[in-house]
Amino acid sequence: MTVPAAHTVKAFDDDLERLRALVAEMGGLAEAALGHATDALIRRDPSLAAMVVAEDRKIDRMATEIEREGVCIIALRAPLADDLREVVSALKIAVLIERLADFAKHIAGRVTVIQDHRGIEPLSVLPAMSVTVKDVVRTALDAFAARDPEPALQVGRQRRIVSDFYDSLFRALLTHMMEDAQTITPCAHLLFIAQSLERIGDHAAIIAEVVHYAATGERVRDDSDDTDPSSAGTR
Repeated sequence: MTVPAAHTVKAFDDDLERLRALVAEMGGLAEAALGHATDALIRRDPSLAAMVVAEDRKIDRMATEIEREGVCIIALRAPLADDLREVVSALKIAVLIERLADFAKHIAGRVTVIQDHRGIEPLSVLPAMSVTVKDVVRTALDAFAARDPEPALQVGRQRRIVSDFYDSLFRALLTHMMEDAQTITPCAHLLFIAQSLERIGDHAAIIAEVVHYAATGERVRDDSDDTDPSSAGTR
């Protein structure tokens, strides 16, 4: 990957580096939140789930700080071409990370609701699905940290695996609810959790696409993409 040339004004480079560092730090917090949320779900750990909910406020504050930093760079440095694309992309990625973390918080928020329901067989699929989702998120965030456009295609393939997990889990939970009406409530919560995991995968895929665009100026479009474009504003 081409390394960006240094600017005449070193302060400009410092501003861009600080923006990148803030987004990377925020991404690390969101990735940790996802890991803790899925661990809380698997272990039925309400205290860990509560920690995820509490930590989300820190991620929200970082999103505000990144927005302020990006606006200041645009206003004071008037970036052009590649620089402007990088700043705008960082702001988009911060929004996506914040939403990704919100989904992790939603997963954590349902832990206490289902912690007493251990006999739901489709629940065994969630750990494997969560591992794949975490891999998608890590690949996308690593791509941003390295400013590497190549993982965008890899993330697209990983996201389709996540969608396959969701489809399989949806059918299994629907069958479970039809066979045992007493499981309808916990199964409905599990469906919401699975949907949140799928949406996290969608947002990670868009992050990778934004990274690719920031690095190359070219957009990646997956024809099989079913992500709602209005959710990220990147299309």
